Amino acid sequence: MIYLNVFTFPNEDMEFNFFMSIKRTCYDSFYPFKILSRHGFERIDFEPITILYGGNGSGKSTVLNVIAEKTGIHRDSIYNKSNFYIDYVNMCAMRLRADIPENSRIITSDDVFDYILNIRNLNEGIDQKREELFEEYLDAKYSHFQMKSISDYEQLKKVNAARSKTQSRFVRNELIDNVREYSNGESAFLYFTEKIQENGLYLLDEPENSLSPKRQMELMKFIEDSARFFGCQFIISTHSPFLLAMNGTKIYDLDENPVNVKRWTELKNVRTYYEFFKKHEKEF
Repeated sequence: MIYLNVFTFPNEDMEFNFFMSIKRTCYDSFYPFKILSRHGFERIDFEPITILYGGNGSGKSTVLNVIAEKTGIHRDSIYNKSNFYIDYVNMCAMRLRADIPENSRIITSDDVFDYILNIRNLNEGIDQKREELFEEYLDAKYSHFQMKSISDYEQLKKVNAARSKTQSRFVRNELIDNVREYSNGESAFLYFTEKIQENGLYLLDEPENSLSPKRQMELMKFIEDSARFFGCQFIISTHSPFLLAMNGTKIYDLDENPVNVKRWTELKNVRTYYEFFKKHEKEF
């Protein structure tokens, strides 16, 4: 499915005319001006899966953030904007093939990290509560409690529960279900499968972070199936050879000047992987 069909960025002439029209004042940053135009990156024509490839500072995240701002899709984590950010976004243009669904969103590394951290903190809190309940069980089971007034009714129920149940059953009944302890990679993969729903435009900023090669391959299959069968469109920035190799993917190489479309096997990082494993082929 294609919702966002074409997106254009201001070229060098448009940027020059803009700066000539504003009051000459000192600013710390003109971001995101001069980032994409220096590579001649003026237009993206999208497929169901479109990938932005390039090294650090090439502008991959800038592209995703600008598109997210222009389309107004949902985001969880805040990000820094310069004095000229909105001016730049207003100079961009987009053409839709279909209305962008409300559940569309951008997912960044910060979102995934916060999710992992929240699960970890939740489990630590539950573990602490469990220890408190162990002590509470022992106190209730072996106490010499006598009910003296209606205000003691809740304590009476707790004592009876402790005396009629094993320690583990008592704690399970008193404690909310524990969140399963996931590794960082498992938590990250779970985050993507929870947030990516049917029929949506999803912008993913280096989703391979925290994922093992096996998990990256699982995410690759999940994205392929979501695009093919469940009406999703993806715009992804990545270095992962597994994601770059997805079927039907259109890849923009932001390391080139001007930016152009390449096959995944032509990309510099992928060639580096290939040459390394080819060199050590006999060791396998």
